[in-house]
This record gives sequence, structure tokens and C-alpha cells, in this order.
Amino acid sequence: MALEPLTGLRVVDLYAGSGALGIEALSRGADRADFVESNPRARETLERNLSELALSSRATVWPFQLPQGLNRLRSQVERADLVLVDPPYGGDEARAALLKLGAMGLLPDMRVVVEHHGRDELPDRCGMLERVRERSYGETRVSTYRPGSEGPPLDHEESAS
Repeated sequence: MALEPLTGLRVVDLYAGSGALGIEALSRGADRADFVESNPRARETLERNLSELALSSRATVWPFQLPQGLNRLRSQVERADLVLVDPPYGGDEARAALLKLGAMGLLPDMRVVVEHHGRDELPDRCGMLERVRERSYGETRVSTYRPGSEGPPLDHEESAS
């Protein structure tokens, strides 16, 4: 994870799956992580992983469907230093999550890191979020966003890379 330093951070891991990204953040010094996973089997695996690694006391697992569930997690997201977004490839979930996140009141130093397929184009700007970095790893892209000056969210047809 090229996101150092993580010491003392509050992390939100969206589309958490087994929790690998958020668990790595906790193991690298993040204070707290909120995990969002709607699939019951994946959530069981995530909770087992947190328990086996003695990280449960520093984590909360939320059973919300995303991106709709972001409204119920608003206070955690708005206080987070780092939001990790790793939705299933090949759909509009990454864009939809960015649109919801870009409309929230985010900390000025917050980073939103989105892992997505290279064919899943994401906008340079979504509400108050603007892309500051993008890296490609084979067919995977990792886009990093930070709050900037608020602008209108880009709709589905407007994408830039």
C-alpha cells in the first residue's frame, strides 16, 4: 500500500470483501477502520479475519449496500482521513460511490483511493473531490482523490482521464 504514513488515521474501507485493505491500514498504524460489506459470507470472513488478528476492538463492520448505504455512514466518512473504495469491476459503482462521497463534507486532508478496472473510466472531478494521482498496474488502476474547490459532479457521460 503506497499510502504511508497511516499512523493515527481513521479509515473507511468500502466494498471491503475480506477486509484486506482496511486490515492492512490497521496493521500499519491506523487507529480505527470502518468496513462496509453487504455480502453476508464476505462479512463473516471479514469479522473472522479481524478477530483472528486481534483487531476487532479497532474496527466496526457495517452491512450496508453501497453506494446507497453511504448516507447511513455519513458521520464516519466525514471524519475519515482515508477512504478506500474497491467495488466490483465492470460497473458504475466506483463512479456512483465517488458522486456520493464528493457531495459530503470531507476533511481537507482526506484521501479517497479507488481501485478500478482500466476500462472503468472515472472523472477527474466529482463534487468536491478531484483526482490528484492515477497509477496503472496491468488492467487495474488506482485513482487518488482529494477534496478541492467544490464544483458540480460530473454525470455519467462526462469522464476525463
